[in-house]
Amino acid sequence: MTPAPIWKPSAERVAASELQRFLDRHAGRLRSADYAGLYDWSIAYPEEFWPAVKDFCAVYSHAQERCALEHAERMPGARWFPGLTLNYAENLLRPEHSAPALIFVGENGERVELSRTQLRAQVASVAQALRAAGVARGDRVAAWLPNRHETVVAALATASIGGVFSSCSPDFGTRAVLDRFGQIDPKVLFVTDGYFYGGKTIDCLPAVHDVVSRLPTLEAVYVIGYREHEPKLADSRLRAYSELLEQPAELEFTPVEFSEPLFILYSSGTTGTPKCIVHGVGGTLLQHRKEHVLHTDIKPGDVVFYFTTCGWMMWNWLVSALASGATLVLYDGAPFHPDPGALWRLAERERIKVFGTSARYLSALEQSGYRPGETLALPALETILSTGSPLAPASFDFVYRHVKSDLALASISGGTDLISCFALGCPLRPVHRGELQCRGLGMDVAIFNALGRPVTEEKGELVCLSPFPSMPIGFWNDPERRKYRAAYFERFANVWCHGDYAELTANDGLIIYGRSDAVLNPGGVRIGTAEIYRIVEQLPEIAESIVVGQDWRDDTRIVLFVRLSKGVELDAGLRERIRSALREQASPRHVPAKILEVADIPRTMNGKIVELAVRDVVNGREVADSGVLANPEALSQFRNRPELAQ
Repeated sequence: MTPAPIWKPSAERVAASELQRFLDRHAGRLRSADYAGLYDWSIAYPEEFWPAVKDFCAVYSHAQERCALEHAERMPGARWFPGLTLNYAENLLRPEHSAPALIFVGENGERVELSRTQLRAQVASVAQALRAAGVARGDRVAAWLPNRHETVVAALATASIGGVFSSCSPDFGTRAVLDRFGQIDPKVLFVTDGYFYGGKTIDCLPAVHDVVSRLPTLEAVYVIGYREHEPKLADSRLRAYSELLEQPAELEFTPVEFSEPLFILYSSGTTGTPKCIVHGVGGTLLQHRKEHVLHTDIKPGDVVFYFTTCGWMMWNWLVSALASGATLVLYDGAPFHPDPGALWRLAERERIKVFGTSARYLSALEQSGYRPGETLALPALETILSTGSPLAPASFDFVYRHVKSDLALASISGGTDLISCFALGCPLRPVHRGELQCRGLGMDVAIFNALGRPVTEEKGELVCLSPFPSMPIGFWNDPERRKYRAAYFERFANVWCHGDYAELTANDGLIIYGRSDAVLNPGGVRIGTAEIYRIVEQLPEIAESIVVGQDWRDDTRIVLFVRLSKGVELDAGLRERIRSALREQASPRHVPAKILEVADIPRTMNGKIVELAVRDVVNGREVADSGVLANPEALSQFRNRPELAQ
């Protein structure tokens, strides 16, 4: 017997939703006038569905498409809306509304509000400066910035002239930044003089000097004053961002092809430097419009918040909500500073309707003992979004008992790879404890068993069987698409294999059980193991290392095992040096929860270390095939370690 839902939308809420309006408009094409019928139509007739989304969501374009989809049988290789031209920034800046466009709030108490008129003016001024620095269509602009309003302005200014924008958060160390921006040859870099986190003030300028000296393609570097309103810039290569806003300009938009690049995001594998994933203008915009309007029910004037940094694709997703006429609330700082109520007081004060966060945050909030619903009214709050890692069933209970009983709790799942979601919320459907409500419209998602056959109510690989608009254009510096194909299409022919272990439920929802590959995913932040190895193994005390994710309290924590150089002891001092190196050269998220010593590390016959086998042992699972190992006896060092029970 299927358990009863934990929440149902009211008939009034369903009737007022944008998704119901969209369904009613196309009811004559559907086998059934419900979400299942709409989903089936969206999969069976993509050449009808996606133009319908474009029209319903008022995507503004210049030249029109010849057709909606060419080469639909190719995966990859399909081409969406050939001939259509548009501009991402133009679509985000077109809506007229009296409500603010952006509200920035910093941990240090700073609050900045921009109207849509002010946002347009700032975008025009910054775009003018980018053109003066030589940025043209297709050129890259990078930002190493906090989640502030200036970051949004820089992104929209870049997009307005047809440039390509890429960002990292300031807690990424110099090595991590260079591993990313060093691959894409940016012409302009936006940086900050510092930021605030957990009551501490961090000075970024020394690291900025280091990065700037090692990016030879830079024509200009603009510094945003955050730690100080007017930072002292002794380096002649650096200019104050505030100077750009002193030069008024006309807002201009360069129309580009649907499939031209817009964003470069980064997703590491288990070897090598992070892969640079290139996402297109039209695919990003159209997919986000669908998710915001139909799946999240964002309307003009709604206040939307996502707790994110500029190093996570949810930042890009949030920015696109400007196209809905929404007010975006941007927060920079620690979510539990000065206490666990920080973000909820923000939600009450700014009247946030859509509150986005991570599953890890909700779990930590529950463990903190803080109960938002006991002290705050939160009358405007209608939807909570959770992503980054699977949301535990107990967290569903916590939200409805201790945050608000009448709201849509949407656990959503997708990734950097598609800059969007495979599974989302549905305004027409109830919420079932522990489940994602639905597969996204137009996303031909299935679960494959080990034989590559679709299954229901059985765990397996999450795959997508048909093309979708926000598939990456490709990877940067991968002209023959070898890395791109290897990342998603080698396991199953002509099928996108996402790397999630999942189940399609009896409710037609999804349960995500975690990553099925070796990529670490603590708190929803994807970390390639090679990023950790490159830093740890620079230390002379470390002979080699292996890092895995351990399932821990409804999330994943990083466990680092090290084989030491001869005569070295793994004492508190060495552990702290390892943590400091990772924190400074990569980010705080790269720091392992446990650092343990081993005498040997298992490897294959050809010398590759086997992270998946170690991860299985650490998590109490049987190793699928230890016969491929040159030294299978080494696995015994990772089994039943008492330190891993703490």
